[in-house]
Amino acid sequence: MKSFTKKLKIIWWRIKSYVAMYYYGNPSKKLKIVGVTGTNGKTTTVTLLYQIATALGYKAGLIGTVENIIVKEKRLATHTTPDSISLTKLFAEMLEKGCEYIFMEVSSHALDQGRVAGVHFTGGIFTNLTHDHLDYHKSFKNYFLAKKKFFEMLPKEAFALSNTDDEHGISMLEDISARKFFYSFRPSGVGHPTVLDFKGEIKKLDFNGLELEFNNEKVESKLLGKFNAYNLLSVWSACSLLGFDMEKVKEIFKNIEPPTGRFEHFVSPSGVLVIVDYAHTPDALEKVLLAILEFKSQYSKLISVFGCGGDRDPLKRRIMGKIGAMHSDIAIFTSDNPRNENPESIIEEMKTDLSLELSEKVKSILDRREAIIEAVKIAEKGDIILCAGKGHEMYQEIKGVKHHFNDIEEFQKVFKTM
Repeated sequence: MKSFTKKLKIIWWRIKSYVAMYYYGNPSKKLKIVGVTGTNGKTTTVTLLYQIATALGYKAGLIGTVENIIVKEKRLATHTTPDSISLTKLFAEMLEKGCEYIFMEVSSHALDQGRVAGVHFTGGIFTNLTHDHLDYHKSFKNYFLAKKKFFEMLPKEAFALSNTDDEHGISMLEDISARKFFYSFRPSGVGHPTVLDFKGEIKKLDFNGLELEFNNEKVESKLLGKFNAYNLLSVWSACSLLGFDMEKVKEIFKNIEPPTGRFEHFVSPSGVLVIVDYAHTPDALEKVLLAILEFKSQYSKLISVFGCGGDRDPLKRRIMGKIGAMHSDIAIFTSDNPRNENPESIIEEMKTDLSLELSEKVKSILDRREAIIEAVKIAEKGDIILCAGKGHEMYQEIKGVKHHFNDIEEFQKVFKTM
């Protein structure tokens, strides 16, 4: 019965999508829309593409998790991908205000629910696929198939760009009509049954940023971490496929900024590096921690502060707990957005797979504000604090109520009183 009800809902959502397109004159056909899907990296990728297009002098729009932007007017976003009526209305407004390019995140929920049905995309990008949203999709296979729907709907003249270093990067583009392109940091021929179109190599990686080589072109960026090297390569590849002036793109790369809450960082007056990141999946958390370890001094401590959301996929809690404890000198387990669950129970689930040795590295502090205070108290000059899970969010949701809370703000308050 539930399955039948869901099918009826999807049919209804698709009908709404096509009705909205008819009502607004199908604006997506008059725009160059690039969609980005995957578990991690969507927000960074669309933000960087938007920044580059704008710097090149194009009028552009952005639709994503953090915000929606029409030319340079910012609006708070309520969903990663809006419902079909809101989305088509956004397209119409962007077209009216002169936008030529739109860069948007395409979530698995939106694809499953037909929110982008009928949208005419110029191109699509696949970043990666890891454990997430299984509370909704029920199985990893369903999650994969939801993402794949995006590439299956691309027209034959569109480009489909995929990361072949992800184990799903090739199968994601199988049996589609669009033009296929692949990017990778691995040597040509290593695990690739196809010719690579865009090859990357990391020449230097430290706290000052990245020195990279893309298709024999030297590229520099002040973004940090190996995961951002992947984001940059996908963006570089997409810019090339869109026909942008790549010499100008290379110059823009040098000063490009990450989106809010994505590896956002500052150094405190006492010399502690604080990093705030939205990482809320096992893969994202591990990538961020490993990126920090790549430039962390052997004499400094890495202190992590993170939790897991309530009313969401419980299977990832024990995995994230273990990852955080393994890669941190001190891991503080705390509340994320507990929603309607008991935060203490969530933390206990995070501890499930910890050995005695890992358990000794963990502190449990239910109140996120108190957890941040504790991290600052034990941090010394040269240490690094990672606060993960909420990133750009300006609230904490507890028992159905959203209370104002922002990780960066909280750290700044604490350092002012120290």
